[in-house]
Order: sequence, then C-alpha cells, then structure tokens
Amino acid sequence: MSEPTPYIFDATTATFDQAVIQNSFEKPVLVDFWAEWCAPCKALMPMLAQIAESYQGELLLAKVDCDAEPDVVSRFGIRSLPTVVLFKDGQPVDGFAGAQPESAVRAMLEPHVQMPPPAAADPLEQAQALFAEGRITDAEAVLVTLLGEDNTNAAALILYARCLAERGELSEAQTVLDAVKSDDHKAALAGAKAQITFLRQAADLPDAADLKARLAQNPQDDEAVYQLAVQQLARQQYDAALDGLLKLFTRNRSYSEGLPHKTLLQVFELLGNDHPLVTVYRRKLFAALY
Repeated sequence: MSEPTPYIFDATTATFDQAVIQNSFEKPVLVDFWAEWCAPCKALMPMLAQIAESYQGELLLAKVDCDAEPDVVSRFGIRSLPTVVLFKDGQPVDGFAGAQPESAVRAMLEPHVQMPPPAAADPLEQAQALFAEGRITDAEAVLVTLLGEDNTNAAALILYARCLAERGELSEAQTVLDAVKSDDHKAALAGAKAQITFLRQAADLPDAADLKARLAQNPQDDEAVYQLAVQQLARQQYDAALDGLLKLFTRNRSYSEGLPHKTLLQVFELLGNDHPLVTVYRRKLFAALY
C-alpha cells in the first residue's frame, strides 16, 4: 500500500477527529476506507495516492483500515469496500463505493478541491522563449529583473547582451559580454559575439535590395552573395543566409580566405547545436567538405 507522505496518512479511531474532521476545515480530506483482504481496495489506493499528490497539498488523503478501526466503520455506516468519502468543513460532502476510474474520481473532486497554481516559469526560460518569439523588449524586462537578483548569471547576461544587440546597442552588448567569465557557456558566448559581428558588418554593407539587384545581373557575384548573407543574418533570416553561404562555399570555398566556411561555423554557434537548421546545414556542409 502507499507510504505515508505529508498529504497521505493513516487515520485511526484516536486520530480521526483531528486528522480528518479538523483538517477538513483547512483543506478537503479524502478518506479511503479499505481492508487488506479487499482486492479492489488495493487497486484503488495507488490511484488515490497519485491524485492526492497531484494536488500538491490542496487535498489530503486519509486511509482507514476497516479491520483495525471498526469504531470508525460503525460511526460512518460503511457497508462495502472500498468506500471513499470526501470531507470538507467538518462534514462528508461527496463520495463513492466500489472501484472507479481516475476520471470519475477527479470529476467528483473538481467542485470541492482547487488545483494548485501552476509553477512559476523559470525566468531565464521565459526570457529565452520571448526572445525566440521576437519579443525583445519583453525578454529584456524579464532579464533585468533576473539580473537584479543575480548579476553573475552567465546565461542571463549573454541573452541580455543579445537583446541589446537586437536593439542596436552594440557597444553596450559587447560590454556585457566582456563581463561574462563562466567557462560553462562558451558556445552561447561565441554565438552572441557572432551576432554582434554580423550586425556591425551589416551596418557597413549595401542594403539587401541593392545586393539582390546585383545578383540578378550576375548570380556568380561572390561578394554580393556573401554580403547578402550577412544582411540576412542581421535580420535573423537564417535559412536564406545559410543557403547562400553554403552555395558560396560549394562554388568557391577559398573566397576571402575561406570566409564562407568560417561564417557558417559562426552561425552554428549563434543558433546552437539543437537548432533544426544547424542539424540540416551541418550535414550539408559535411557532404560538401567530403
């Protein structure tokens, strides 16, 4: 049978009033009347325990061994096993007899028991999700609060720098990255530095429309291909940028002393190994190399 926990306990004749009646004024108490010889009881109890744990303290589960506690059985007129009774504010308010599916038990509990509030999202994960959605200002606000509590959080500092970079605050972003000392985030740090590099490069290059016009006239213009890829990286158009860089590498891998290959690796660092584009283009790069 299930082991006692803070939310699950045995109730006896001596403890029933305190454990069940008094506790039910604070939290609903589900009472499971069972016996060792009752096979349906043994099937039901683990499910009740799992349900009680899922309420994280909003529901208590009391177990009454009917063979050991005949006075409690008589007091509440228990005639068959298993019988389950829900107590609230000192009174039985609902219950059932016999085995029931989990859905039926939860439906019985729903009007009487509040589900616990959802766990607060980890601030860093929340900021990462906001950043991925392009909600840079919202991500930055979460990070400012987080860093106000711990200004040495390397992962938060790196993401904060990326937010600054996206807003064009490149010098400030670089200053933040220079303060990161952790060796545990080398890949993320390299990716953030690559982002700043691409944004700085893009500011000094022709705009994307002019570069596309050049390529319409001459698709073999390697300089235009590379510069367009940089502009696309600055605008987070990663798929198009990777495609252009890979084609340039395949056609002219020695362009500007191997710059297409170096830039592809920088983009992989920027996106991270788990990004689906990195998986695709790393495989394509390997095929092009060998």
